[in-house]
Amino acid sequence: MPSSSTTLRRNLLAAYRNLRGAAMVAHAIADTDHPLLAHIIPIRRCNLACEYCNEYDDFSKPVPIETMFRRVDKLGELGTSVVTISGGEPLLHPELDAIITRIRRRGAVAGLITNGYFLTADRIQKLNRAGLEWLQISIDNVTPDAVSKKSLKVLDKKLQLLAEHADFHVNINSVVGGGVSNPQDALTIGKRALELGFSSTVGIIHDGGGQLQPLKDEERAVYHEMKSMEKKSFTRINAFQDNIATGRPNEWRCRAGARYLYICEDGLVHYCSQQRGYPGIPLEKYTINDIRREYLTEKSCAPHCTVSCVHQVSIFDSWRAPQHPDLIHHAPQSSGLVQIASE
Repeated sequence: MPSSSTTLRRNLLAAYRNLRGAAMVAHAIADTDHPLLAHIIPIRRCNLACEYCNEYDDFSKPVPIETMFRRVDKLGELGTSVVTISGGEPLLHPELDAIITRIRRRGAVAGLITNGYFLTADRIQKLNRAGLEWLQISIDNVTPDAVSKKSLKVLDKKLQLLAEHADFHVNINSVVGGGVSNPQDALTIGKRALELGFSSTVGIIHDGGGQLQPLKDEERAVYHEMKSMEKKSFTRINAFQDNIATGRPNEWRCRAGARYLYICEDGLVHYCSQQRGYPGIPLEKYTINDIRREYLTEKSCAPHCTVSCVHQVSIFDSWRAPQHPDLIHHAPQSSGLVQIASE
């Protein structure tokens, strides 16, 4: 159990994060000319090889730290609210802490997505000192199998270390679909996350194109049981998954390339991890005009998209600025695109 002083410190930090988050939400509603979330990749290499994943290799070198600093600074210039470090496995980058510190200095919320294998008490303390504000681990099963080694059996001691030492928010994501052998594992993982004081979310594993088939009966039952825990534990906007679970398309306006940016290890901006190559512009050359164009560009993959982070940021603008190619040429030169909807 954390000491009373530790609990007080964590509560104060959580209150500060919530205040910053509220300010960023207000800014997001007032101004559409800045990214709300960017995923940045400091290394493509991963120590694992999950069967469903297409976001890693086993040989890439870390992106040089000065290059990462330039990319973080550019995201700051674009006014990015949240920068999440992903991979590959980002804890393999030898100067990860310096990247986190740079993100915080540029005024953005600093997040990290990791498989958790390299977490130790000392490593967690270093993340605290660097200024990390939230961390997510996806755990796919209770016992490792051929599909994934990200199992509760392997990672539970790492979760206990996080509960003891982490000053940042921790979310544990469990999954259904995509070849997961035992859908009931998601419930076991979610309940363990709550027991340790973390938040818990459930995701639907996508294929290599970010799409998927409807969930089977048992998978749907588990998904809905996890959703029933939502008031107690879920921190994500994930109602879109209700349609995905039954194979129905979602009608929404994807704002990838504008409100959400995925920056690969080569420094190119993509719609998301599953739609690499579009628009494929170097981050250093990305401008407000690119943001405005992509804000109004329809994405053909949107109806069956399972990429939660893109849905989450797009919801801020779901009520305004319909996406239509004819409108792209009429984007205003001043901040904000709200007026387009009424033209």
